Amino acid sequence: MLTKKEQRLRRARQTRIRIATQGVARLTVNRTNLHIYASVISGDGAKVLASASTAEADVRKALGGSGKGGNTAAAQAIGKRIAEKAKAAGVEKVAFDRSGFAYHGRVKALADAAREAGLQF
Repeated sequence: MLTKKEQRLRRARQTRIRIATQGVARLTVNRTNLHIYASVISGDGAKVLASASTAEADVRKALGGSGKGGNTAAAQAIGKRIAEKAKAAGVEKVAFDRSGFAYHGRVKALADAAREAGLQF
């Protein structure tokens, strides 16, 4: 019997295999109880092109202090921020890697905000 974490990592592994065959940059999302993290990784997987998280000092200040990074409003802010950073790095189109997390709640809010900010996936 697999634990909940092992099940999520198994789903993530399958997704990453599929994305690797596409050869495009990928937007990865990781969420914890307190924070949400997003990174844009190059198509070959060797280089991080842009990253954003609620653990950054200026983002925490904008959200209103500590303990505010684990909600959908924070995820929307990170989605917009990662899209801006990715476009500044010259990336317009990405594959969405949700790391085995369900496309619901904070993960969905981040993806929708990134799409609205001009990132295509």
